[in-house]
Amino acid sequence: MAAAVATTTLSDATPPPCLSPPDEYSLRILRLCASDHLPHIHSALALPSAVHPSAFAALFHACARRRLLYLGRCLHRCMLSLLPWPPDLFVANHLLNMYAKCGRLDLARRVFKEMPRRNLVSWTALLSGFAQHGHHDDCFGLLAGMLPHHLPNEFALATALSSCAGAARGFRGRQVHALASKIYLDANVFVGNALITMYSSCYGQCDDSWAVFRTMPFQNLVTWNSMIAGFRQNGQLDRSLELFVEMQRGGLGFDRATLVSVISSCSCLQHCRQLHSPVIKTCYDYEVEVATALVKAYSIVGGGTDDCYGVFGGVREHDIVSWTGIMTSFAEQLPEEAIRLFCQLRYKNYSPDRYTFSIVVKACSGFATERHCSAVHSLIEKSGFGDDLVLSNALIHAYARCGSIVMAEHIFERMVVHDVVSWNSMIKAYAAHGRGRKALGVFRCMDIPPDSATFVGLLTACSHSGLVNEGRDLFNSMLKAYGIAPQLDHFACMVDILGRAGNLQEAEDLINQMEVEPDFVVWSALLGACRKHKEARIAEKAAQRLMELKPKNSIGYVMMSNIHYDRGNLEDASFIRKDMKECGVKKEPGLSWIEIENHIHRFSVGARHHPQRKAIYAELNRLVDSLKEIGYVVETRLVHHETQEHKEERLLHHSEKLALAFALMNTSASKTNLKIMKNLRICEDCHKFFKLASSYLQKEIIVRDANRFHHFVDGECSCGDFW
Repeated sequence: MAAAVATTTLSDATPPPCLSPPDEYSLRILRLCASDHLPHIHSALALPSAVHPSAFAALFHACARRRLLYLGRCLHRCMLSLLPWPPDLFVANHLLNMYAKCGRLDLARRVFKEMPRRNLVSWTALLSGFAQHGHHDDCFGLLAGMLPHHLPNEFALATALSSCAGAARGFRGRQVHALASKIYLDANVFVGNALITMYSSCYGQCDDSWAVFRTMPFQNLVTWNSMIAGFRQNGQLDRSLELFVEMQRGGLGFDRATLVSVISSCSCLQHCRQLHSPVIKTCYDYEVEVATALVKAYSIVGGGTDDCYGVFGGVREHDIVSWTGIMTSFAEQLPEEAIRLFCQLRYKNYSPDRYTFSIVVKACSGFATERHCSAVHSLIEKSGFGDDLVLSNALIHAYARCGSIVMAEHIFERMVVHDVVSWNSMIKAYAAHGRGRKALGVFRCMDIPPDSATFVGLLTACSHSGLVNEGRDLFNSMLKAYGIAPQLDHFACMVDILGRAGNLQEAEDLINQMEVEPDFVVWSALLGACRKHKEARIAEKAAQRLMELKPKNSIGYVMMSNIHYDRGNLEDASFIRKDMKECGVKKEPGLSWIEIENHIHRFSVGARHHPQRKAIYAELNRLVDSLKEIGYVVETRLVHHETQEHKEERLLHHSEKLALAFALMNTSASKTNLKIMKNLRICEDCHKFFKLASSYLQKEIIVRDANRFHHFVDGECSCGDFW
């Protein structure tokens, strides 16, 4: 939870002594405001000819708390006709605060400029308005302009630090920290809480936040919540949980914000269950926000649907937010459940909003076909959200992920306005489908500045299409032409581009020149290129780094073993396989799935437990015999440590081949183009198999593997055999 920014306290809450006592009408207005009977305030606008200024101040204060901008503007007009302008400082501060809270910062700034006298409250009210509504540059500039007139108090400093956190401007935050130290407010609990949040948000690590936390002379519940949230935000989940335990040992207790942060830090099912118990004991399981966090945690760590539905069912009063929350939890891991929940939501007559639709569209991207996406798209149009920018961007991504690049293009072309996400979504869609030249064409048409994600998409497109020179030029232009410093994702793409083209030494040199520490993806890209080109020296270094970064991941072991085997170093290959077994590292099994007649059918290697196993094998054998007649030869060199007979059998029983055979057994599926999804990269043998199958069957076969789409048509693949 972000550190709470203290609301500006209008300390001059009683009229200045120079004013006459309020009349009976003003006192009645004040009593109405104090009792929050806002419906009666509308009728109170039938103002008499003489109104005490304090009545207007009280009304502006009520409008600010309830964000009643229209009523506040009506009061402002009435005040102009009854009181001299500008009003006294007390009333002007309330008027300024009302406009700032309601988001009309242009009017708040105008009132501020026309005030003949300003006090600390005036400056702090405008500061809060800028911070709360995302005008971070204005907020920092106003703080600088305030210093010659007033030293900021703890509320002003906390507001400025909150703005620095919102803008991720760590350098500015350090300047505010230095100012707080100079005026001896750095030890104030409000300032300290804001400092913790600022450092956690701006620097991607919690060393500075932890230093602030440990040196604070007084810590309240918000302090602990801010530090727990900081650890969670920066991926230090264990430290977040440890701090929660320490917090309970100290007898501080917890609140809703504590639970949301610490539940989101759960990395295993045991942690979820341990936290679920105090949630139930304190009755927080009835609250939507906590229940939604629990559902999300259970879905991430592998809890069953029963766990998720049990938590969801315990909430007393559901609303569209709680429904959207549980759908969000299922959208990525269990998209079928997210779609089912959406259908229940509509059955119970809840009206989906744009956020609900965006989650459903995200879930649709997890299916093999665009059937669900098209249905939700129709509902979006009927609900009046057809022109919504966020939903249009989500639809581009979903259609592309489902294999329908044509519909993604259609959505993009009909949009009246494109933001950077729109352009990036289309570039990434073309990249995923192996259309590098088209991705570069979209980039040339961009009418807004690109961002870091734009270049990830472009470099991925170049990587998937073998556009080495274009990729090199784009990478070199990032900082020089656009002021965007390459990050890990960009380096990983560039290493992949160079490595696939055989420029392994250049790829290694690039890694050695990186100012940031190479991550798992960067070394994986280099190792994959070494595997392709049978380069052992560089591969050993990359594999060693992968094993250090993720000891339980099999990629480094398997690829290094295969490289040694390809080079004839059978003893080294066997040693690596033995080491892998002793360390308990297991290779991820290949899985494929295909949608037929609204049902998802999943296949693993060998399909040993499928009820139609014999029929699938018979169909596959018929197809293999037909393809062998037109040139298919099984690439048995790809399988090691097996007899020749077992090598061929193992390759022919890959999950994507079984999915294809099953589809051909079903008349309804065999008449249409086929779409198969796979969790791993497609192997060379299957790639050649599907090219020949597309020619023999005279149909397009689309395979989405872990990295990209392959469109097999008339014996050719959209990747140009470069994947």
